[in-house]
Amino acid sequence: MFELRNTGQRLFFGWIALSYRYAGWVLIAMLLAVAVAATYTSRNLGIHTDTTDMLSEELPFRVNLTRFKQSFPQYEDTLLLVLDAPTPEQAYNAATLLTAHLKTDPNSTGEIHHLNGEEFFQTNGLLYKNLDELSLLADRLSAAQPLIAKISRDPTLYSFFSVLDDAVEALRTGRELELTSIFRNIATTLKTHETEERRPLSWQILFQEEISKNSYREFIILQPRLDFDQLFAAEHIITTVQQAAQILDLENRFSAQLRITGDVALSHEELNSAMRGAQNAGIFALLGTMIILFIALRSIGSVTTVLISLILGLILTAAFATRAVGHLNLISIAFAVLYIGLGVDYAIHLLLRYAELKQNHPSGKERFNTEILLIAGHDTGRSLVTCALTTAIGFYAFIPTTYNGVAELGLISGTGMLISLVVTLTVVPALQRFLPVKPQSFHSGKIVTLLSARWLHRPKTIFWITVSTALASVATLPYVKFDPNLLNMNDPKGEAVQTFRELLADTEQTPWFATILVDSQQEAERLAPVLAALPEVDKVISITDFIPDAQDEKLALLDDIALALGPDFFTEIALEQTHHTVTQQRTVLQSLHRSLKHFVAEKPDHPTTPAARELDSSIQELLSRLDTLDTSQATKLLNEIGHDLLGLLPETLVRLQTALSAQAFDIQALPESFRQRWQSETGNYLVVAYPASNIDDNQALRRFVRAIQQHAPQASGTPIVILEAGEAIVAAFIQAFSLTLIGVLLALLWLLRNIISTLLILAPLLLAALFTVAATVVLQVPFNFANVIALPLLLGIGLDSSIHMVLRSHHHLANQSLLQTSTAHAILYSAITSVASFGSLAFSSHLGTASMGLLLAMGLLFILICVFLILPNLLRIFGPDIYNQQA
Repeated sequence: MFELRNTGQRLFFGWIALSYRYAGWVLIAMLLAVAVAATYTSRNLGIHTDTTDMLSEELPFRVNLTRFKQSFPQYEDTLLLVLDAPTPEQAYNAATLLTAHLKTDPNSTGEIHHLNGEEFFQTNGLLYKNLDELSLLADRLSAAQPLIAKISRDPTLYSFFSVLDDAVEALRTGRELELTSIFRNIATTLKTHETEERRPLSWQILFQEEISKNSYREFIILQPRLDFDQLFAAEHIITTVQQAAQILDLENRFSAQLRITGDVALSHEELNSAMRGAQNAGIFALLGTMIILFIALRSIGSVTTVLISLILGLILTAAFATRAVGHLNLISIAFAVLYIGLGVDYAIHLLLRYAELKQNHPSGKERFNTEILLIAGHDTGRSLVTCALTTAIGFYAFIPTTYNGVAELGLISGTGMLISLVVTLTVVPALQRFLPVKPQSFHSGKIVTLLSARWLHRPKTIFWITVSTALASVATLPYVKFDPNLLNMNDPKGEAVQTFRELLADTEQTPWFATILVDSQQEAERLAPVLAALPEVDKVISITDFIPDAQDEKLALLDDIALALGPDFFTEIALEQTHHTVTQQRTVLQSLHRSLKHFVAEKPDHPTTPAARELDSSIQELLSRLDTLDTSQATKLLNEIGHDLLGLLPETLVRLQTALSAQAFDIQALPESFRQRWQSETGNYLVVAYPASNIDDNQALRRFVRAIQQHAPQASGTPIVILEAGEAIVAAFIQAFSLTLIGVLLALLWLLRNIISTLLILAPLLLAALFTVAATVVLQVPFNFANVIALPLLLGIGLDSSIHMVLRSHHHLANQSLLQTSTAHAILYSAITSVASFGSLAFSSHLGTASMGLLLAMGLLFILICVFLILPNLLRIFGPDIYNQQA
C-alpha cells in the first residue's frame, strides 16, 4: 500500500485504523466525553461584556482609569435615566416621583442621584444664576404679582381670562407690559390641547423668561447593583425602572418619556445584540453548511458524519473555553461561528479523497475499505496536520498581544482547530462503519471549466494582472482607517445608543468628558482655567464651581424680591372645579377675543402684536369648538383647559418660595453624597473638562483628547479610553499579524522542508490580505475593535487552501488536472462553507460582529480567487517541477 516512514505516520494511521475497527466503542466514549463537557460548560461558562477590560491593565490609560475608579467608584457602572416632557415642571415632577419610587427599594436599585431634586439645590438653586438673570426674574415676578394675586383669590379659568382681558385693555391705553411670552405660551397650550403633543402652560418659563423649547429634560443617575450571576447582569434593574415608569404612569400624568442609557445600558444592549447576532448567525451558518455539504458530498450519511463531527468538536471546544478562560467576551462569543466555518474543512477533505479513491477502486470488502480509508488519510494527512497547526498559529498569535479580548478568542479558537483535527480523525473514520461514503459523492466534472479553458493557458497575463492589482491595492493603504468609537459597533436602532448619540450632539449635556485627578483643591483651581482656555474645551468644572460667587449681592436681591411680592404672593392655591357657568366663561372669552382684535387693529407695529394675533386665533378656535358642544361637553373641555393653564402654578409658587429662602454656604455645606463625587475619601479632587464639539466624530475626539493630554497626561474618561484603546488595538493587530506571518512561515518551512512551496503557499494569502484591506477603503468599512482580527485570522485560515493545493500538486496524476481533483473540490466547498458561516455574521444587529463577518467573508472570497486563479499560474511559472498542468 505505502511505507510508514516514521513514528508520527504510524501513530497517525494507527489512530484512523483503531477508530474504524472499534467504531462503536469509540463513538460511545466520545459521546460520554461530550455529555460531560456539555454539562460542565452549561454550569460554568460566563459572559464578560466590559470592552475596556479586553485590554491589558498595564497600558498607561488603563492605569489612569484604574486610579480614577478607585478614587471615584460612583462613576462606574451607571445607568442614566433620561426623562423628557413638554414643560420643565412636568419633567421635574416625573423625575422626582420616579426617584422616590426607586428609593423605596435601595437593595434592588442601588444608589440614585437626581441632582435637581435634592433639597439643597432646590433651596439654593437661584444663587447659581448671575445678577443680571436675577434682576430679570425680579422684574418678571413684579409684573406677574397682580395676576397671581387675583388668581389666588379665585383660581379659575374665568379669573385667568379676566386678568388677561384687563391686561390687553391696559396695552390699548399705552401701558408698557411685557406680555409677548405669556400670550404665545397660552396660545400654544390652547392649540395643543387635543393633540398628542399636549403642552400645559409652564409658569416657570414665564417667570424666568426662559427660551421656550419643544422638550425639557431631567436626568437621574443610577448606580445599580448588578446581578453578575445572570447572563444579562443589568436586565433586572432595567426592567425594574421600566416597570416603575409604567406603575407611576409617567406618560399619562406628565407626558413624560423615559429612556435609559449610560454605560450599563449600552453594555446590556451590546450583549443582547451580540448574543442575538451570534445565535442567528450560528443557526444560519449551520443551515448553510448543511446545504453546501449536501451539494458537495451528495449523501445524507456523509453530511450527517460531518455534522456530528462538527457538533462534538464544538462542544469540546466550548468546554475548553470554560476551563481555560471561564467566560466569553463580545469578540470571543463569535468562536462558535468561526468553528463552524473552519471545523468542516478537515472532514470534507478526508471524505472527498476517500470517495475519489473508492470511485477509482470500487470494492465492497471491509478490509479493502479500511485500506482505502488509510490511503485517503495518507494523501490528506500531511495537509490536514499542517493546516491545523498553521490555523492554530494564526489564532495563537493574538495571545501575546495587549488585546485580551482577542487573545481569549485566539486561545479558544486556536485550540478548537486542534480539537477539530482530533475529533475528525476519530469520529469520521468510526462513522464510516455505519454511514459509509458513496463513490458518487465525488463528481469529477471540471469545477472551473472557464478558468481552465481561458486563463490557465495565460500564466504571464495573470501574473501581470495580479501585479497591477496588487500595486493599485498598495496605493489605498494610506487611506485605511480604524474607528475607535464603540457606539459604531452597537445596534444603531437600540434605545440606549440613540439616546446617547442625542446627548452627545448637545455639548451642554454630553455624557462623554475628560476626568482629571489632582491632589488638592489648589491644583484643581490652577488647572481649570488652563483647560478652559483650550479651543477644544467648552467648559471645565471642579468642586469650587458649585460655590456661587457674589452670594451677598444675590441674597440681598432675593430678599428684595420676596419683600416686593409680599406674603399674599405665596398663598397656597388649591385648584377646584370652577363655580362659573359655561355661559360666563364664554362671555369672558368673547371679551378677550374682542380686546385682542381691537389691539391688533389699533397697534399693528407693537412688539406684542404678533403674539396677540396668535392668541386671538387660538381663542377664536376655542369659541368655535364650544359652539359645537353641549353643556356637559363644554364644561369638561373648559375644565381640562383650566387645568392645562393653571395646573402647574401651585407647585411652581411653592418651589419659588423655597428658592427665595436661600442662605450663603461654602464647600463644607454641600451635601455629603454630592461632595464625594468631586472630592474623594483618598484626598483626590476631580476636574471635568467638557468638549466644545460633538466628539462622536473621531477627528473631534482626537483633537479633544490630545489637547487635554498636553496639560493633564493623567486624564481619563471615556474619550481618552476610546482613543487610547483604539491605538493599543492597532498596535496589537500589527503585532498579531507579524507573529502570525512569522509563525506560519517557520511552521511551513519545518513541515514542508521546501522554500519554493512555502512561498507559493504564502503568496495567495498575502495578496488576498492586501485586496481585503483595499476593499475596506473602497467600501468604506473601517477597521474597529471587532473586525481588526480579520487579517491575522485570514492569514491563518486561508493557508489551508494553499497548503492543500500545493501539497496535492506534488503527487497528482499526470493525466488529471489539479482543478479536477478531490482536493480542489474540497477547497472550493470548504471555502464556500466558511464564507457562508462568516457571511452570516454580517447580518448581525451588532455592527462590530457584522463588520467582522463581512471582512472575513470578503477575505475568503479573495483567497478563493487567488488560490484558484493566481496560484495555479504561479505554480506553472515558478514551480514547474511541483505542478505540471496538462493543457
